[in-house]
Amino acid sequence: MFEVLRYNSKNKEEWDSFVPEKNNGTIFHLRTFLNYHPKSRFQDHSLLFYKKKNLFAVFPAAQKMIDNKSYLISHPGSTLGSFVIPEDLSISDSMSLVECLLQYCKSKNFDNIRVTTPPNLYQYRLSNYIDFAFLKNNFYYLKRDVTSILYLENTIDETLKKFRPSHKRAIKKGIKKGLTCRLNTDIKSFYKILEQNLNIRHGVTPTHTLEELIELFKIFPEKIKLFSSFYKGEMVAGVVNFVVNEHVVLAFYISHNQEYNDLSPLNLLFFSMFEWAIKSNYKIYDFGIFTVDGVPNMGLGRFKENFGASGIFRDTFEIAL
Repeated sequence: MFEVLRYNSKNKEEWDSFVPEKNNGTIFHLRTFLNYHPKSRFQDHSLLFYKKKNLFAVFPAAQKMIDNKSYLISHPGSTLGSFVIPEDLSISDSMSLVECLLQYCKSKNFDNIRVTTPPNLYQYRLSNYIDFAFLKNNFYYLKRDVTSILYLENTIDETLKKFRPSHKRAIKKGIKKGLTCRLNTDIKSFYKILEQNLNIRHGVTPTHTLEELIELFKIFPEKIKLFSSFYKGEMVAGVVNFVVNEHVVLAFYISHNQEYNDLSPLNLLFFSMFEWAIKSNYKIYDFGIFTVDGVPNMGLGRFKENFGASGIFRDTFEIAL
């Protein structure tokens, strides 16, 4: 039913025009986003699926060797991947898409397929057809992370009602102590806080280098936003937000200077960002995952719950061919 073609640079305009119009397309599916990676980092193997000569779905992916096996991964250089699909997707087409993907990968001698799907609330019309098609074709859950989602109300006052008393008090305390919050582009100052925080807490480095993050801000000035808390002119906390699509904002990096823990700078910062998101007509704020290899960070989960957030799955499927 579908004709499958491998992506090349000639398809970029068609691809990037297609993604925002579909049911679950995100910033992470755009070629403009994926192409910021150096060409040497991944062997791109993205796919386009045509039905009656019309583009029906796209599947961002790259080829990667893991334990001497050839994997098609959607997408190793992005938070998520999987099919970008039309809003009126049928169960029949869902099954056919996955079956065509399997046939294609077998014909190209891939050993495994790994796919991270967008959380279902990223969709305009909720559907689990693709998930169902994966499972019916013997994919299994490699992991099921939990990401924290907050539904934004029509006003900041209505959203504030969801906050637990401890967070409301922290916001008032921050204001009283002289904290201020604002949108800014001082990525270098934020990155210093981020590096230090990740090293102290987890012994790791940020996903992006400073240069890569600066480049992403240049490419997507309207879709990647840094909000920061300041105390006496010094940046003490920041959050890098990705505008996922027209109704979802994702907190990609969250970090603060631990010397200012007593000011609770993130509490006032999130309050300010929710106010911005509501005025910008976004409906969902995604705080990001708080699980690592299936183990929840209870303190981080509780911090997000105190804003009124709850958890939904961000799933990764895999199959051995």
